[in-house]
Amino acid sequence: MKEDRTKAQRGQIWQLTGWPALTVDAAAVAPALLEATRAVSRLDGRMELLDGSARDEALLITLTDNAVLSSAIEGEVLRADSVRSSLANRLGIETGVKVPASQKEEGVVEMTLDATRNALKAISAKRLFTWQGCLFPTGYSDGKKIKVGAWRPSSGDPMRVVSGNLTDPKVHFVAPPATQVSTMMKDWLAYCTGTPRQDALVHAALAHLWFLTVHPFEDGNGRVARAATDLLLARVERGAGRYFSLSAQIRKERAQYYKELEAAQAGSLDATRWCVWFLACLGRAADASNLVVERVLKRAKFWNQAGTAQINPRQRKALTRLLEGFVGDMTSGKYANLTKCSHDTAGRDLDALAKLGLLKTNGKKGRSAGYQLK
Repeated sequence: MKEDRTKAQRGQIWQLTGWPALTVDAAAVAPALLEATRAVSRLDGRMELLDGSARDEALLITLTDNAVLSSAIEGEVLRADSVRSSLANRLGIETGVKVPASQKEEGVVEMTLDATRNALKAISAKRLFTWQGCLFPTGYSDGKKIKVGAWRPSSGDPMRVVSGNLTDPKVHFVAPPATQVSTMMKDWLAYCTGTPRQDALVHAALAHLWFLTVHPFEDGNGRVARAATDLLLARVERGAGRYFSLSAQIRKERAQYYKELEAAQAGSLDATRWCVWFLACLGRAADASNLVVERVLKRAKFWNQAGTAQINPRQRKALTRLLEGFVGDMTSGKYANLTKCSHDTAGRDLDALAKLGLLKTNGKKGRSAGYQLK
């Protein structure tokens, strides 16, 4: 174990003379920066196709994905319907579906909204402490008591990122000693608060790498780092809203994300390779959100078609759930559970929606009958 620690520590960038002055080859980064900027502009153009309610829906989808999938990167499972319901309630968006959220889910929602909707407010140590506290409302992580709302304690040194089994772990990264965290985070906060010396997207890329290299908390570093990055990216839009989820794209590219982080943290102070990858990932996130726009346009078209139909509140709730990506057929049993009605009422409601041309049936009879959007 001692040999592994020495090997991992030898190449850590925080030990290099000149840290934390990360550098970037502007010419090498330029193509990736241009493409990322174009991808964001393309998405902004597509957003112009949406009216107010559809734009709210796109925002809700993006924020839900961001909250749920940022947690999923770290192996934390959140319920998407609960997170969505909490976001909608806090944003004043009517969805017709209310699902209670756990204390942890509410905490993640609070952090997500603070980072993306209050991006122009100053970022401070206190704010970061609050975010980390949102992730661990009970003060425990995997049954272990941890330090919450403060920088990590020296009792946890050396702070390492490892994989593999306990007897022979692979050490990917060793963080600075806890005694250096406070000073390093003051420098990081000054960097995030000051006027960017590079393009704003490059600025966010470097801040992300820098934060994770300091690894200031006992737990929750990845999620807080991505929230802080969301804040810096939202500032590019001057707090007007951002309709792509970087965390969702990182979740898709999780293995490469960790590979690029490890290479950057064990390399030199030249962060060009990291920035190129980060910007390309950001561009792919923006392009992927065009699919969100397509989904929202599809929903708008559906409700426009259904606008003159006589639909009761139960039916509207079920249709909304189907439009949100309901898995499998909507049976009378599922409908009854969702809308709190009897199986007979559920069957009549579903049959009526099929006759209106809004649902199609699987051809079965009775309680085995299943329905999907037509």
